[in-house]
Amino acid sequence: MTITILFLAVCFVAFTNGANANFKGVASLYGSGTTTLRTAALWGTAATFAGSIAALFLAGGLLASFRGRGIVPDELVASREFVCAVAAGGALTSFLATRFGFPVSTTHALVGALAGAGLAGSGEVRFAALGKLFFYPLFFSPVVAAVAGAGAFLILKSVRLMPDRRTPALDVLHFLSTGAASFARGLNDTPKMAALMLAVPGLEVHWGVLIVALAVAMGGVLDVDRVAETLGKKVTGMNPGQGFAASLVTAGLVTTASLHSLPVSTTHVSVGSLFGMGVASRQVHWRKAGEILLAWVSTVPCGALLAALAYGLMIRF
Repeated sequence: MTITILFLAVCFVAFTNGANANFKGVASLYGSGTTTLRTAALWGTAATFAGSIAALFLAGGLLASFRGRGIVPDELVASREFVCAVAAGGALTSFLATRFGFPVSTTHALVGALAGAGLAGSGEVRFAALGKLFFYPLFFSPVVAAVAGAGAFLILKSVRLMPDRRTPALDVLHFLSTGAASFARGLNDTPKMAALMLAVPGLEVHWGVLIVALAVAMGGVLDVDRVAETLGKKVTGMNPGQGFAASLVTAGLVTTASLHSLPVSTTHVSVGSLFGMGVASRQVHWRKAGEILLAWVSTVPCGALLAALAYGLMIRF
């Protein structure tokens, strides 16, 4: 029974990850009017799936990091109830955010869930290790992305390489850059969830990654509309050239982080680059940006609380 719950919980967190995050890499395609919401979602999902499969060969460090070793006692890591609680806490946090249309970080939700389930399970969480491995790259990534987004906008504008209108060449480059960002998202996010799936006895790594990749793709196709509207239209106004600049920053930062096994949030990088570009172009929607920031601040404690409750229920029943 516990194994079945574990399997379903990880599939659920992967589905909600796809619903909340697959559009982040391609938001600029929709926001700039380059293509429709549905086409952007399908392109982002396909590129994310390719990145998920590539994670088998390129992101082993992230797969190891999210097993929880070094964060909580090893005997707790080996507990299926602990893994179920982490998956449930992360999934429910992402699910609630998606229902309200907020692009939050599944990575943050899982980090909070690790801490919450650890405190509920043993009362021992190594917060110094948690900060070094997770919190620092997660919290600094949106700042770096915002600065890079503003910088990319200003540089491309100054050298007159940022057209206001669509051209075939710009469309091709824009699609390629958003595809690269989505590929990098799959590369960075899939190992975090596959690490939980590997708690299922006898499940090989490649099957765990494939199952997670398929669940992420399903979420990205079936439940993307609310977050897509927020990311594409409500963070900032943009033209095709500005959208291209933001997607270049997202692709570059997330790919670099993935190859160095840094668990950054694609959400924070994507929204940060859009925000930075919007500030530089004076088109940012400050109220919506504030609402998203509030959702980000609440993600870790929400994941921790839900995971702690889930752990209590698991060991009781």
